[in-house]
Amino acid sequence: MVSRPGTKIGLIMDATKIFPRNFSLWLLRAVFLLVAAGVAVYIVNINRPQAEHVPIGSSIVFFVLVMLGAVTIVTVDTMFPRKRLDMITSVYFGILIALFLTYAASIALEPLLLTPDLQISRIKPVIQLLMGIAFSYICISLLMQTKDDFRFIIPYVEFAKEVKGLRPYVLDTSVIIDGRIADLAETHILDSQLIMPRFVLAEVQAIADSGDKSRRARGRRGLDVLDRLRANTEIELKIYDSETPEMAGQPVDMKLVLLAKHLGGKVVTGDYNLNKVARIHSVPVINLNDIANALKPVFLPGETLDVKIVKSGEEAGQGVGYLDDGTMIVVEGGREHLQKTVRVSVTSVLQTSAGRMIFGRFLSNL
Repeated sequence: MVSRPGTKIGLIMDATKIFPRNFSLWLLRAVFLLVAAGVAVYIVNINRPQAEHVPIGSSIVFFVLVMLGAVTIVTVDTMFPRKRLDMITSVYFGILIALFLTYAASIALEPLLLTPDLQISRIKPVIQLLMGIAFSYICISLLMQTKDDFRFIIPYVEFAKEVKGLRPYVLDTSVIIDGRIADLAETHILDSQLIMPRFVLAEVQAIADSGDKSRRARGRRGLDVLDRLRANTEIELKIYDSETPEMAGQPVDMKLVLLAKHLGGKVVTGDYNLNKVARIHSVPVINLNDIANALKPVFLPGETLDVKIVKSGEEAGQGVGYLDDGTMIVVEGGREHLQKTVRVSVTSVLQTSAGRMIFGRFLSNL
């Protein structure tokens, strides 16, 4: 159906073109500027009878300063369209705590300021203003630095941030680049929050910007995996910015281990060396290679399977083939049957965190 400008649908479509998508927000900003202008005029008019000697130019300057302040606030607001809730909450809580501390400090200093000295009484508002600014900075800075470990404690009662699951999963660079973590998360087997440290994200971005074509492709695949995880509303992915003092100067692998210990979480990796380092520090590890190997079919000695010999092995007479899942099979007596599909009898299976290898001997051609 084609909508014409005169129809109801056409009017609605024209309205969407005229008014921006966030029209209500712009309307709020316009109302704020009007209110600021009205307040400035009200203050000027209410002070005029008591201050007839004040020139009209001072009133105009005051009005202009108020409007410049209002326009500055709106401009700063429009410059940051996407605001993080945790940062905003830190600012709000910091200001509230700072106001309370300023009020308490003013009461404590009241006896010192109640003196016959006129100069001291005049600087009382200045002292309160300076205390308010100092307390605001200290409180907001403290909350911003500790927002990820926020605890609101009342004697015998502790309210902690509610997070999904018992232990968060701290993601390593290798699992992001590998890509299987997205498939695994979409199966809903991971029931805890996924933590993406900022230093790991920086490493993935550095790989994506690498001059080497292969590394650049792997890094961009990692960024695509992160976009896929963030787009899934059923997966709770958090970019973790904070670092503890003990992480300073440590390599990325050690930072991951220390962060997982700090959060009481588990490291998710496909890196064999990181797996060992985490276990040395008693940090639980989820190795994607172990999960993949656990899901592969189990072959017992004596069972037979069919495989294509694709290359020669390291030892004399050996041939090497691969199953559909990538498992390597070393076949005794298989070198003479290159590029042929043969039947093999399993003799042993070697299982490690790096993967699974199956050893067998040649039985017959197919």
